[in-house]
Amino acid sequence: MSSPGVLAVLRVLCVLSLWDAACPLDTGMLFPRESSSRELKELNGLWVFRADKSPDRNQGFQKAWYKSPLAETGPVIDMPVPASYNDITQDPALRDFIGWVWYEREVMVPARWITDEGIRVVLRVGSAHYNSMVWVNGVKVAGHEGGHLPFEAEIGSVIRKDTTMPCRITIAVNNTLTLQTLPPGTIQHMNDPTKYPAGFFVQNIYFDFFNYAGIHRSVLLYTTPKAYVDDITVVTDFLDNTGLVKYEVSVQGAATASLKVTLMDKNRRCVASSDGTTGVLKVKDVNLWWPYLMHETPAYLYTMEVRLKAADERSTYEDVYSLPVGIRTVNVTSTQFLINNKPFYFHGVNKHEDSDIRGKGFDWPLIVKDFNLLKWLGANSFRTSHYPYAEEILQMCDRHGIVVIDECPGVGIKDIRSFGNASLAHHLVVMDELVRRDKNHPSVVMWSVANEPAAEMPPAEFYFKTLIKHTKALDPTRPVTYITDSNYARDKGAPYVDVICVNSYFSWYHDPGHLEVIPIQLNNQFESWYGKYQKPIIQSEYGADAVPGLHSDPPVMFTEEYQNVVLQSYHDVFDHKRKQYVIGELIWNFADFMTVQGITRVVGNKKGVFTRQRQPKAAAFVLKERYWRLANETGRLPPWTKYPCSL
Repeated sequence: MSSPGVLAVLRVLCVLSLWDAACPLDTGMLFPRESSSRELKELNGLWVFRADKSPDRNQGFQKAWYKSPLAETGPVIDMPVPASYNDITQDPALRDFIGWVWYEREVMVPARWITDEGIRVVLRVGSAHYNSMVWVNGVKVAGHEGGHLPFEAEIGSVIRKDTTMPCRITIAVNNTLTLQTLPPGTIQHMNDPTKYPAGFFVQNIYFDFFNYAGIHRSVLLYTTPKAYVDDITVVTDFLDNTGLVKYEVSVQGAATASLKVTLMDKNRRCVASSDGTTGVLKVKDVNLWWPYLMHETPAYLYTMEVRLKAADERSTYEDVYSLPVGIRTVNVTSTQFLINNKPFYFHGVNKHEDSDIRGKGFDWPLIVKDFNLLKWLGANSFRTSHYPYAEEILQMCDRHGIVVIDECPGVGIKDIRSFGNASLAHHLVVMDELVRRDKNHPSVVMWSVANEPAAEMPPAEFYFKTLIKHTKALDPTRPVTYITDSNYARDKGAPYVDVICVNSYFSWYHDPGHLEVIPIQLNNQFESWYGKYQKPIIQSEYGADAVPGLHSDPPVMFTEEYQNVVLQSYHDVFDHKRKQYVIGELIWNFADFMTVQGITRVVGNKKGVFTRQRQPKAAAFVLKERYWRLANETGRLPPWTKYPCSL
C-alpha cells in the first residue's frame, strides 16, 4: 500500500478507536420522529398562563398551583407556545418579569396510548428558560436546569392512574440567573425607600441580548414501544472511494434484542446493512457530505434505519427509527480547517434566535426566510451565538450544507465566582446534553464551550482545561474552541483549544470613529495570537452598528456608510491573512436583535447586516459580493453557482 494509503488507514483506525474511548451518557435524546412504531402529538398553540407576582415569587409552590386547574388559583391569560412571553402582552411588568411563570394545558391522549401498557408515552419540552418543573395531573414528572436544550419524561404510569381524567400538563419556568447558571447573572435588591418601591430588584446580566423567557420550542407527546431504540451514535470517515459509518445503538426496555441496521441513499436504495448494536457500514462509491458552495452536490444525506425486535413474557415489540447521516471528516492543522481533507474557509455569520413579538420562540417561516437569506449572501457557515439553537435549525443546516460552530450558553462568565466547582459541574452537564443532542449532525463541525469569558482570571485555566478535556472525551471527532476577546498573553484557556476564535471591534468599542486603526490593530491581533499558539484563527466577531436609513459622507458612526467601511477594512486584512493561518470570518451580526434597555442601545443591537425584520442594509450587499467571490475563488464550483440560489 502506498504511503498516503497507509496514513489514511491509520487515520481511520485512530478516529474509530478514539470514539471507543468516549464517555457515553446513560440515556439518549433522539429527536422525536414518527415511524411505523412511533406516534407524535404536538402540543403547540394556546396555553393557560400565569406569572407568580408574589414578592418572593413562591406563591405557586406554597399553594400548589399544579394540583388543580391553573384558572382556579387566580387570573390567567392566553399564552402561545412556542414563544417568549415578554413581548406578547401590553404589560411592561411582564416584559421585564423575573421569577416563576406557570403554563398549563389539558390534552386528550389517544385511548390506545393509555390502554396498551406496551406503549411508552413520553412528554418532551424542546426548550424552556431557564429552570423548569413539570407536573402531569398534579404529579411531578420532570425538572431541568438550563435553557436551550430539551428534556423529557415518561408519563404513561401517571396518565393510566385515572383513565377518566384528561391529561393536564403544568410547567413552571423561572428565568432567574445566578452566578452558577449558564449564562450567569446576579439579582440586585434596591432597598432605599427614597428611590425604589418596596421589594424592588433587578436582574443583572453580562451579555448583550434580551433575557427572553418562556417555553421557546415545541412541547410534544410521543410514543415508543416498551422496548425501544434509546440512542444512536454515528462516526463517519472514508478511505479512497469507500465511506465508513461506525455506529452504536443503545437499547432500553429489553434484556436481549435483535437489530437490523440499514443505510439507504437518497433514492431509498440499500447501500449497506448490518446486524447488532455496533458495527461499521461500508459504502462503495460514497457520496460525501460537502458544505454549501464547496461542491456541486453539497449536503448529501443517507438515511440509517434501525429496526429493533424484542420480546418478553407478555408481548413482542418492534421499534423503527430513522436517522439522517452525512459522511464527512473534520480535521485541523496549524494553519487549516479541513473538511473531507480539503481546506474549508468559514465565510458566514453570527445569529440570534430573535424576532419581533415571538422573541426566541421557534417559528418555521422565520427559519426558512433566514436560510434563504444565508444562501443569497453566499454564507457557508454560522455560529450558534450564544447558545444551542433549535434542533430543526441544525437539520436545515444538514440538508443545505451550512456549516455550524455549535455553542453552549456559556456567555458572560465574568465574575470570579462563576469559575467555582458548582458552576463547572453545571457547565459539564450542559456540554453533556449539547453533545448528546447534536453529535450526529454532519453540519456541526466544532464545539464552542464559551463566549468571551474572563479567561485571564487565575481560576480560568483549571476551569477551561477541565471543560475542554471533558468535551473532547464526549466527542473526539470534532475540534473544540471558545470565543475570546481577551489579551493573548493573559488568556488561561487558549492553550487547550484546537482553533483560536477571536472577537474584536476596532474603531467601534476601541478607538471609536478612527477607521485608520483597523489595519494596524487587526494585523497585530492575528500576529500575536498565532505567534503564541500556532493554531488556526477564526475572526469570530467583528462589525459596527448601523441604524437603517442613516447616512453620512464622510462616514460617521451608526451610519450605513460607516458599517460598510469597517467591514471592508477588516476584509482587506482577512484577504492577506487567509493565505497564511486565518481560516474564517463571521460577521456580527446576521440581523439586528433585541437587548436590555440602556444608553448604549437604541431598541436593540443594530450590528445586523439585515434589520430585525430581515430587510437588507447596504452592508448586506458588501457581504454578498465578498462571499460569492470567496466561494468562486475555490475553483471547485460549477458555473450555475456564480449566482445566488434559493431553497
